Amino acid sequence: MATQLSNPAKRVSLEELPKSNIFTAKLPPDPAFETPKISHGAPREALGPRLVKGALYTFVRPEPAKETELLDVSPKAMADLGLKSGEELTPQFKAVVSGNHFFWTENSGGIYPWAQCYGGWQFGSWAGQLGDGRAISLFESTNPDTCIRYELQLKGAGRTPYSRFADGKSVLRSSIREYVVSEALSALGVPTTRALSITLLPESKVLRERVEPGAIVARFAESWLRIGTFDLLRARGDRNLIRRLATYVAEDVFHGWEALPAAVSLGKDQPTDAVNNPARGVPWDLVQKHEGVEENRFARLYREVARRNAKTVAAWQAYGFMNGVLNTDNTSIYGLSLDYGPFAFMDNFDPQYTPNHDDHLLRYSYKNQPTIIWWNLVRLGESLGELIGAGAKVDEESFVKEGVTEDAAPAIVKLAEDIIGRVGEEFRTVFLNEYKRLMGGRLGLKTQKESDFQDLFSEMLDTLEALELDFNHFFLRLSRVPLSALDTEEKRKEVAPIFFHSEGCGGVGYTEHSAKERIANWLERWRLRILEDWGPYGDVERQEAMKRVNPKVSESCSPSEV
Repeated sequence: MATQLSNPAKRVSLEELPKSNIFTAKLPPDPAFETPKISHGAPREALGPRLVKGALYTFVRPEPAKETELLDVSPKAMADLGLKSGEELTPQFKAVVSGNHFFWTENSGGIYPWAQCYGGWQFGSWAGQLGDGRAISLFESTNPDTCIRYELQLKGAGRTPYSRFADGKSVLRSSIREYVVSEALSALGVPTTRALSITLLPESKVLRERVEPGAIVARFAESWLRIGTFDLLRARGDRNLIRRLATYVAEDVFHGWEALPAAVSLGKDQPTDAVNNPARGVPWDLVQKHEGVEENRFARLYREVARRNAKTVAAWQAYGFMNGVLNTDNTSIYGLSLDYGPFAFMDNFDPQYTPNHDDHLLRYSYKNQPTIIWWNLVRLGESLGELIGAGAKVDEESFVKEGVTEDAAPAIVKLAEDIIGRVGEEFRTVFLNEYKRLMGGRLGLKTQKESDFQDLFSEMLDTLEALELDFNHFFLRLSRVPLSALDTEEKRKEVAPIFFHSEGCGGVGYTEHSAKERIANWLERWRLRILEDWGPYGDVERQEAMKRVNPKVSESCSPSEV
């Protein structure tokens, strides 16, 4: 899932960039605007909010902007899309990212913009139809060098049938936040949607709590499909479209059924390695019950989505990132960090913290993120339940046409439940392994030991919480500390204050002396563990390795270099 580097010599202009519309070609459009020509011929105001059924998108063009100012463009995003340097200076580029130009004409045809239809569970309650209320996709593009396909989208380009009571616009303030965090997470190696550019609309005054200037973010992703896309189809009982969408995801988003995890059988003895074999932990009576039953391709698709999201939420936890609104409509099928509203990075380590002021029950707090992502994945499992529970019968003509019969229902439901439970084990294992890998890297470890989780990770987090220390600054400052500064208890206590805030240590019940002592005790465990991995002569290399995964962030104070 890491970004691939593209060859500068193979980068092209926006006009030359290979474009496609596989999403709109393979999936059903809004029946009220079945073709681009119908949509383009309709007054722009006719494309406003309403219920859309039997469709996954509506053809809708951006609202033209009278005056625009391109504020910034991400060079890394340009490279990843395959666009040549300097293309951002052209009039066509500025027109496209502001919504004033798209690649379709009534006479010659081409690719027409669209907005997706989806629903979602929000704060645990069903919210019904949601959709791209202020996002409009322009086209899919393929990097000529890496062959990675992205869907380019404008956020803040006007109302769509999914805007509900909103205006379809974005304010400059939130646009800047999304633009920055998208590229920041990408640079950290966290799977995320990306941001190409940010455009100010000087004449657009948007009413929120106050009147604010409007803006458009041009953003892109391998897929903008969400768990909420399946949620809406399930709520409407559209089983045929669920199957069609699942097939599209496997074949056109994940590059074919053969690219998904290999099938496993519940009825055979399995190796104990839960990552290579996620059936670990399945009760023996369940194994006997499904003797000879092998999961079908839709169960493998479900596992792929779960594994991707497990790795992403592990990265969030390792870097102290909180989305703030992990509804199912904000949970990516592709496993990307998606839709940035009240997000935050952890300051003082507090597992209960949520950046969402409306999250009074702390549903989306830092510590709950892995649980909530799994809760969302269970909703996806329910949407796919008929398909994954059908087993080998999933392609039988009678099942495809008629679905679940009353007689077959108990067995299908039971198998689906068992598969969802087993995928839950896999989700947990993938999450923990990825979390341990990332945290080990942040702490400078080259190998993993079973004892690291308790002796280093847990004790470190407990110390940060107890002393009210900054999460990401801790890793950054630790990467500067040479082991030679920690070889005696006295030295370790001298080093400990570099982790304090400028006003000193915090924590209820702690004095400066006891705080130093607690940090010094952990530093000794860490020092010995680093020596195991790097030996007595590898400390400079260790520090450089830590700095690569703990980039400098803006610090509220400038502690003395050790």
